[in-house]
Amino acid sequence: MNVLIIEDEKPAARRLNRMLAILDIEVQQMLHSVEESLNWLQNNKHPDLIFLDIQLSDGISFEIFEEIEVKSAIIFTTAYDEYALKAFKLNSIDYLLKPLDEEELKVAVDKFKEYQPKQSNVQVNLDDIRKLLVNPVDRKFKKRLTIKVGQHLKIINIEDVACFYSENKATYIHTKENRNYLLDNSLEHWQEQLDPAQFFRVNRTFIVHINTIKDIIAYSNSRLKLILHPFNETEIIVSRERVKDFKSWID
Repeated sequence: MNVLIIEDEKPAARRLNRMLAILDIEVQQMLHSVEESLNWLQNNKHPDLIFLDIQLSDGISFEIFEEIEVKSAIIFTTAYDEYALKAFKLNSIDYLLKPLDEEELKVAVDKFKEYQPKQSNVQVNLDDIRKLLVNPVDRKFKKRLTIKVGQHLKIINIEDVACFYSENKATYIHTKENRNYLLDNSLEHWQEQLDPAQFFRVNRTFIVHINTIKDIIAYSNSRLKLILHPFNETEIIVSRERVKDFKSWID
């Protein structure tokens, strides 16, 4: 079985690779962007099975299928729930919600082995997918956070958060009151809980609130530098791969 992983979060890709190895499945290649995937698929024999994330660093992975005819079965690996996925569920072998579960992964692989399609042409309406990703059906986002401070619990409204950020393998928020608080979960976890109309992940370290952006400055290598109020502890740079999406977000 030839298997391809398309996932922009490299730790997530490596974890999936390890989980597949336990099932005696060798991954042929791991790719991390739309552009990289297009280049690879245009120059290599298509694999039997692709594990496909939806949102990659340079766009939505369905853009791949607009450019080339993919002759592979698909198992989606995504943070989006069944309501957002139902529009394209029938075009795939299965979908797995992050964080991936070992037993669910085995079931999905077994389903593929039973099906063994000779060819799976994935047909999707990209505009509909984008709408679902921006406005997932019945999606509820975080309104407030409960944070332990010493022996006390502090309630912080999400509107009072200037940014989420990671530092030294820990995750924090910085509030409009110019205070930092330690959080229990990873930045990836909180990204899934936040309203994408209000928060944007500008790089692997920062998620910013749109109302706290004080200035946007052109930076080296086609990147952007953000000035937040009141956060000024370190530079916040919009990664080059995220600049296009960031400009669309603030428009």
